[in-house]
Amino acid sequence: MSRRKITVIGAGFVGATTAQRLAEKELGDVVLVDIVPDMPQGKALDLMEAGPVYGYDSKVMGTNGYEETAGSDIVVITSGMPRKPGMSRDDLVKVNTEIVKSVTRQVARTSPDAILIVISNPLDAMTHVAYRVSGFPKERVMGMAGVLDTARFRTFLSMELGVSVENVQAFVLGGHGDTMVPVVGYTSVAGIPVSKLIPKDRLDAIVQRTRDGGAEIVKLLKTGSAYYAPSAAAVEMVESILLDKKKVLPCAVRCDGQYGIEGFFVGVPVKLGAGGVEHVYEIDLSPEERGMLDGSIAAVRELTALVDRLLDESPQA
Repeated sequence: MSRRKITVIGAGFVGATTAQRLAEKELGDVVLVDIVPDMPQGKALDLMEAGPVYGYDSKVMGTNGYEETAGSDIVVITSGMPRKPGMSRDDLVKVNTEIVKSVTRQVARTSPDAILIVISNPLDAMTHVAYRVSGFPKERVMGMAGVLDTARFRTFLSMELGVSVENVQAFVLGGHGDTMVPVVGYTSVAGIPVSKLIPKDRLDAIVQRTRDGGAEIVKLLKTGSAYYAPSAAAVEMVESILLDKKKVLPCAVRCDGQYGIEGFFVGVPVKLGAGGVEHVYEIDLSPEERGMLDGSIAAVRELTALVDRLLDESPQA
């Protein structure tokens, strides 16, 4: 039986680290794609040469084209440009819409049965681009954000309480950005509601730190953004799908009525299995949490409308 094939598009820090984690877990053979000549080939060879030491037999191939990706089971899209000083949000959306559109068109041609996981920013809007351009069913297109945001939330809670991160259960809903909603009402430590363990003012501060989690790392690094945690989050999603684990994870998926969201992608709790998005869970929220989620939904709706305009204006969208 042949191994599964996982393609990672974009061999920068997020893409290369994702490829590394996938190879080390032996989830399948990995194809690393980038437009920079020879760079993905070099990183792939380096990862292959780590196999004898680390003990994995996954094959890792680097390429500048898409023929080698043909027949992929899962494609992780990390391509995109980070926001540069002086660049407006709309400028960034325009640039990355073109990049994700181009990449998705190639993927849909060579791997028509793949499941797509989008990491490119702005996340919810770029996942919408991949969905529209690919023509894939909504179950096979999703964005990675909630798993990362939740990991940050759980990290900060475990640091605050001095307990194992494994005991901290939580999730974060909404758009990936400063309107995200860490749901305190469903957050617990070994089953104990977190509100019984941490005073409200400290909890509020941790919620805000979670929202600023990406910006905090950008500020510390000075030249670049996070990649260890984002790649780990993407790999958890890949693993749940390929091994049919059916984990319940917060992911950006297309909602058609759930949470009052009509026809665009927002982070909500879903079951991820061999079929991709197998179920969307609707949960009861407090009036405060519902209000925050509505604000996040409105921000994502606005960005999605901008992306739709860009796609409608461009040829072959």
